Amino acid sequence: SPAPALTDKVRKKMGAGVVQAARDVQYANAGTFEFLMDVDGKFYFMEANTRLQVEHGVTEVTTGFDLVKEQIRVAAGERLPFKQGDIRFQGHALECRVNAECPDTFVPSPGTITAFSLPGGPGVRVDTAMHGEAVVTPYYDSMIAKVMAYGRDRDEAIARMTRALEMMVVEGIKTSIPMHLRILADPDFRAGRLSTGFMERFLAPPKADRLAESA
Repeated sequence: SPAPALTDKVRKKMGAGVVQAARDVQYANAGTFEFLMDVDGKFYFMEANTRLQVEHGVTEVTTGFDLVKEQIRVAAGERLPFKQGDIRFQGHALECRVNAECPDTFVPSPGTITAFSLPGGPGVRVDTAMHGEAVVTPYYDSMIAKVMAYGRDRDEAIARMTRALEMMVVEGIKTSIPMHLRILADPDFRAGRLSTGFMERFLAPPKADRLAESA
């Protein structure tokens, strides 16, 4: 956040549509409205998640608002203590979901965490309930931590995220950290050249390997 492809004009138009939609259905809670955007800058409603999303921390670090606290206040019948005009987005933020799974095949990797050390430093936030000797079961979502990095701009956020993931230690199980590091180093990702086909392209074998398979 902010999404590299969105202009301020499109972002304001999208936000106005979300506010109007929420008013029309009398929605009062935290939630996320999701859209897809085409190459011409036209956006299309995809879904509404009427709850806190796993990415809510990105909004918190770029706005300074505690969304969990505000959600509880609203549920208690209180009014929001701020208006839309009070919200100012600053800097750039990324979030990586650290999952207990093989970074190459995405096969789940349950088990006991034998060592667990979290990164720190400027602009780094980690949300997790894991610790050394914690057991990751195969019965629930495989996410074990959310690592967020905040910077003055996208390049600084990427640099801080890369450093944070390189510092993070999780032993005893496999995690998605190596995959995140490869994505962070990808030229298209770093430049914000993203689409719904990014991962398909990213995970495709090198051209030389494909030619060898077809020979």
